[in-house]
Amino acid sequence: MDRDSHSEDTLSTMVLENIKNKLIDAFRTSGKSRDDLREDVSMREKQLSVRKCRQANEELRRAQIDGAITWLRSELLEMRSQDLQLAQTLLGLNTEIQRMRRESFGGLEDAGDDQQ
Repeated sequence: MDRDSHSEDTLSTMVLENIKNKLIDAFRTSGKSRDDLREDVSMREKQLSVRKCRQANEELRRAQIDGAITWLRSELLEMRSQDLQLAQTLLGLNTEIQRMRRESFGGLEDAGDDQQ
């Protein structure tokens, strides 16, 4: 039995040694994985930061474009108003010129009738 007990001890020692080696490998791998995870997290944080920065820049650009469009609209409305005022002024002047011509030619026709 002593021989059986010795072989069981040897077998147990081998099993324990195998388990120990597996645990050591597992912790080495998990240590590397932790470093990899840290690098992945760091990379993801950088990508997220870059993405947020791009989004902020895009929103700022859109806001600037919207502001420029709003300014252009107000300028165009002001120009339209000025165009209408100018058109009214020109129509008034044209009407006045036509009236003055009628009066002038009317006066000449009257003078021509008087000479005959």
